[in-house]
Amino acid sequence: MPMLNRRKLLGATTAAGSMLLSNAKAYAKLTGDVELRGQIGRLERLPTRDLESMEDFSTSLRDFVQTDLSRAAARRANAIFKDKGISSIKGISLVDTIKLLENDPIIMSRTHAWIDGQLLMWSHLQDAFHNDADRYLTEMAAADKSGPGSLELNPDMYIPPYTAHEIHNQPGGYVGDAFAGHMYHYGTNNLYIHRNEQDEQHISTVSFVPVPDDGKIKRILDLGCSVGQTATALKERFPGAEVWGIDVGAPMVRYAHMRAADIGIDVNFAQRLAEENGFPDNHFDIITANILFHEVSPDATTKIIRESHRALRPGGVFFPNEPVFQVPKPPDTIWSRYFTWWNTNWNTEVWYVYYSDFDYANAFQNAGFVVRKDSPSPYPRRTHMVAVKKT
Repeated sequence: MPMLNRRKLLGATTAAGSMLLSNAKAYAKLTGDVELRGQIGRLERLPTRDLESMEDFSTSLRDFVQTDLSRAAARRANAIFKDKGISSIKGISLVDTIKLLENDPIIMSRTHAWIDGQLLMWSHLQDAFHNDADRYLTEMAAADKSGPGSLELNPDMYIPPYTAHEIHNQPGGYVGDAFAGHMYHYGTNNLYIHRNEQDEQHISTVSFVPVPDDGKIKRILDLGCSVGQTATALKERFPGAEVWGIDVGAPMVRYAHMRAADIGIDVNFAQRLAEENGFPDNHFDIITANILFHEVSPDATTKIIRESHRALRPGGVFFPNEPVFQVPKPPDTIWSRYFTWWNTNWNTEVWYVYYSDFDYANAFQNAGFVVRKDSPSPYPRRTHMVAVKKT
């Protein structure tokens, strides 16, 4: 399927695609942009056919693990619970759940296939960019000074310890490898099973961002912007707004800026903390946070919410996006609790247990927000929780 998707994309000749390619060529002349095998829309192809082939294999494996194998593991777990007469989460502790499941061959096959496939993917990507480090570092250094948009790096900025984990087992995490942005981008293409190579998922999510009641949108901030896909989608939806994306990881915002400039989208990126963003009071009309909160500590979560309230203007909207903000939340089952533990301990999502149990609505209200739970949601058959600063 990935190869079929690529052929479909290669054959697509839309006006938007032509514009992106035209912008990319102009940018390449100015910066020496590295595109060893060309570009499909806004996606630069991987540098070698061998690497592309290995990533196609990794993606096919992930597709199988996330669908058929995960469903088989869930069925097996539920059968074990039923055999033991356990019908609800209140009937068994997490410790006993782990003992019941940790040696089951189907469940462990799913665990090892998920993690080992992911480690294989990261290894291939890290090797590819490090083996050609001079070329890619030179490209980033040139892009740092180019536009459209701006880049702010803060090499002396305090990096909180909670941000240094190798989330999703990514080597070096988001702050510890010069090519964290490169690896994250292609790694998440793997996660989305090649369904986000033109930022489709981010564009779709951004379409659900509510506007302030007065309709005024001059400035937008995206927290934890990673490689900038949400920030660029926000600029495309609100072209008249000044859009900023911030992230703790310098390699992430460097890549984000390089990519946005490459495709000709005017977004500003800065290496800053979401809990200490440095912008003036009442500055933004909209603040977004796409899949950020499950990556931060409980203490940082509270600080980020309060800081976002400070930086939003009265009537401004805070739109956080990830599963816990669905209304109603996904059901809390024995299997989901086990998966939360697994994600924390095997997938280096070290804050996932806290994230799953955190009372976000209460934290928003304590910070001074009005919580709305009826906003349209990126998740089917759900509404979404958003926070609005009181006028």
